[in-house]
Amino acid sequence: MALPNGQILLTFAIPCYNSAAYMDKCIDSLLEAGDDTEIILIDDGSTDRTPEIADSYAAKYPEKIRGIHQENGGHGEGVNQGLRHASGLFYKVVDSDDRLDKEALQRLLCRMREHAAENTTVDMYVCNYVYDHWDGSERKVMRYNNVFPEEKMITWDDTHRFLVTQYLMMHSVIYRTEFLRGCGITLPKHTFYVDNLYMYQPFPFVKTLYYMNLDLYLYFIGRADQSVTEQNVIKRIDQQLLVTRLMLDCHDLNQVKKQSRRLYSYMMHEMALMVCISSIFLYKSGTEENFRKAKDLWAYIKVKDKRTYRKLRYTTMCALMLFGRHFSVTVYSIVRKVFRFN
Repeated sequence: MALPNGQILLTFAIPCYNSAAYMDKCIDSLLEAGDDTEIILIDDGSTDRTPEIADSYAAKYPEKIRGIHQENGGHGEGVNQGLRHASGLFYKVVDSDDRLDKEALQRLLCRMREHAAENTTVDMYVCNYVYDHWDGSERKVMRYNNVFPEEKMITWDDTHRFLVTQYLMMHSVIYRTEFLRGCGITLPKHTFYVDNLYMYQPFPFVKTLYYMNLDLYLYFIGRADQSVTEQNVIKRIDQQLLVTRLMLDCHDLNQVKKQSRRLYSYMMHEMALMVCISSIFLYKSGTEENFRKAKDLWAYIKVKDKRTYRKLRYTTMCALMLFGRHFSVTVYSIVRKVFRFN
């Protein structure tokens, strides 16, 4: 898989919507990545100075940066658009309010270039991400060295068990571009929380993984308008439910189990997390309509696949639901204070 002269190694896609106040920090963190990388700025129908800033960067760095303007389609359509236009061997989504650590990025790129020169095919690279809180409090690093052997070419069968509070995020991974296109993923428009689908649908197609214990991705958290705040999740709960159902529909987990028990274990863990989060926020809303939606979600799972339903009901996270609404919401609140993930 050695790159021919002039081939791009890595495409960074930055979906931007009204990101004028902070997008420059994100872009600047990627500019020194190397001549074999590119940055695609996807302006998602912004109404502030985002289009102007994107065009100014593209004009200043024409060999490095491209700007794309689209009608508003949401974060998922920004990811789709970046993938359509990516020319890099690998594809990395970076949110416009986040950054990459420059030193960690250089170490990762060095290893990626070595693999390309050796014609080694890697479907997915994994690195750590860091909760970068707005108030400057102590940062929490989400590492995977207990799950993945470090700096070794592995398959899902070489992985170890994830902790209950541990899971992969869009921030954690870099996909091989043609692999991602080949698995057929298209994220829905005008929908939040599609990063969960991005981190679930491709996994059964991943044949080779490579983990580097680098604190690469700095995940900014704490802005009131972020989609992950408790208020916004409740307000957009129907979109959370849509993504959860799309995840339930995209794979037969019983077939995944035949492919790899380790992968099955992780995907069940991820599905339990989504169902648990959806249920808890439906409960936290306090409305009878949303209590009914929680029941409907579980009924949908039961009709779709009784074995998956039974498994989900008795996983560590979802088992909390058996103790009632108030207990599960209380446990969530405690975990939220400890990990400060929204």
